[in-house]
Amino acid sequence: MTAQPHEDLTSAVLRPVRGHHAFEGCVEQLATAIRLGVYPVGCLLPPERELAERLAVSRATLREAIAALRQAGLIETRRGRGGGSTVTSRARGRFTGSLARVTGAARSEWLDALEFRRVVEPGAAHLAARHALSATDRGRLIAAQSDVCEATGKLEHRQADSRLHLTIASLSGSARLQESVTSVQAALDQMLSAIPALETNIGHSHHQHRRICTAILNGRPDRARKVMEDHCDDTAALLRGLLV
Repeated sequence: MTAQPHEDLTSAVLRPVRGHHAFEGCVEQLATAIRLGVYPVGCLLPPERELAERLAVSRATLREAIAALRQAGLIETRRGRGGGSTVTSRARGRFTGSLARVTGAARSEWLDALEFRRVVEPGAAHLAARHALSATDRGRLIAAQSDVCEATGKLEHRQADSRLHLTIASLSGSARLQESVTSVQAALDQMLSAIPALETNIGHSHHQHRRICTAILNGRPDRARKVMEDHCDDTAALLRGLLV
């Protein structure tokens, strides 16, 4: 017998997505619903139109989120009559390989790192934008942002991304902030290494990086902090859904 979704719980876990980027919010909510068993292994997800209406997103955005869940191995999709997206057996244990051995304590540390990042990285961007940057510093920031966009491959992109965030922290002028950002980037690297590279999320990140760097270069600290907060929120939503 095909497993059935717990429709009475759907409204508790799926709500209209809020925030600048709907993609990450969709992934978070759908992955959470799968992880908590609202959509158990073997059941079909509701039709796209129904899910899109419930989450208040476009069907195109929903399809991107479903593709991310498919890349993460949480669902399988069949096309044609009788098709749809089915929750897979991998979702029961969630993880394979080394990630399967991650302890509950480690996941708690990851959640704490995401919360801590939400405080320190926007603060670093704010301070960097307040400073009168030298030509050398401006060049470093522009080069670091360009390196992220030009990176190829998951490892190269992740390292370039980290360097950009560390460069912003260094421009804050605070040694303690640099130490804090280094710490959260190390934790973030562990988390991002455990999920597929999702092109939609990478595109969002590139756009946000450009806006953050522009705000810093133009001396707009409040703007730099706000966009960095959005950036941290989007990444955290994706990671909470797929990992934690």
